[in-house]
Amino acid sequence: MDENGGSGTDGCPGDAWVFDVFARHCPSRGTLEHVTGRWGSLTLGALYEGSLRFNALRRRVDGVSEKMLSQTLHALERDGLVHREAQPTNPPRVDYELTPLGRQVAGQLIGLIQLVEGRMAEVMVARERYDEAHAAREG
Repeated sequence: MDENGGSGTDGCPGDAWVFDVFARHCPSRGTLEHVTGRWGSLTLGALYEGSLRFNALRRRVDGVSEKMLSQTLHALERDGLVHREAQPTNPPRVDYELTPLGRQVAGQLIGLIQLVEGRMAEVMVARERYDEAHAAREG
């Protein structure tokens, strides 16, 4: 291990495929960012429900701009998590769905989403307690 807790390598494949998400230049870090970023996780979660066209996906991921969704889909497609299927119709029809790897990753995210949603009452109480304590210190 190096002084930063990494493997001492740049995390890039050499003779063997060894990745370390904690290493600054490891490509796994970029994929983790694509998956766990706000739009990536919501996009994967929405596609876990099934194949969607772009505009349907944008409606499902409320608040995402067309540009951000497009960038997110490109990144997830490049990482092999999303498959883009363009139909040769007029007008063109493009469907997005999870690849087997994307389905596995999204399944883990769905578990996290369900955990967070299921414990939000506790989170709201903690937030209220925190806000009251900080308001008392500042006031």
